[in-house]
Amino acid sequence: MCCNKLSEGAAEKFAELDAFIDGLGIDRNDERRRGRLIQVLHKAQDIFGYLPREVQIHVAQKLVLSEAHVSGVVSFYNYFTTEPKGKYRVDVCLGTACYVKGAEKVLSEIERVLGIKADTTPTPDGLFSVSALRCVGACGLAPVMMVNGKVYGKVTPAKAVEIINEYKQKG
Repeated sequence: MCCNKLSEGAAEKFAELDAFIDGLGIDRNDERRRGRLIQVLHKAQDIFGYLPREVQIHVAQKLVLSEAHVSGVVSFYNYFTTEPKGKYRVDVCLGTACYVKGAEKVLSEIERVLGIKADTTPTPDGLFSVSALRCVGACGLAPVMMVNGKVYGKVTPAKAVEIINEYKQKG
């Protein structure tokens, strides 16, 4: 299974995923293989950037699991995404501490500068996607934003724009 609706380079990505799975030494007849599913899905999402149906089916076949089981795990954990994300994933915490300290203004400014709304499609150039989160556990740094997991604390709308511009320069 490979490459139906996925981008160019999908065959190489599937080969990379297969090499990873094969390297785990999973016995297809051992029920403990289910315990490797989340690890495999994390790697698949790292490789593809998201988990479209084709990738989920491939993982199910490789681990001898039902497609429904794999899909259920993907839909249960909010870390996994079935939609493409930008190269730079910008997350803004809207938890209580961050919200009280102005995170909503930070998010609005990021949306304005990038021309997209949170939790929708990436920017047309594919560089950025924006998400609003409930809490990232860094309340002492409120308001907080993250770019690909890197935490930025005490962010103002102006500081958020500076951070975004740094990533724009990296391309």
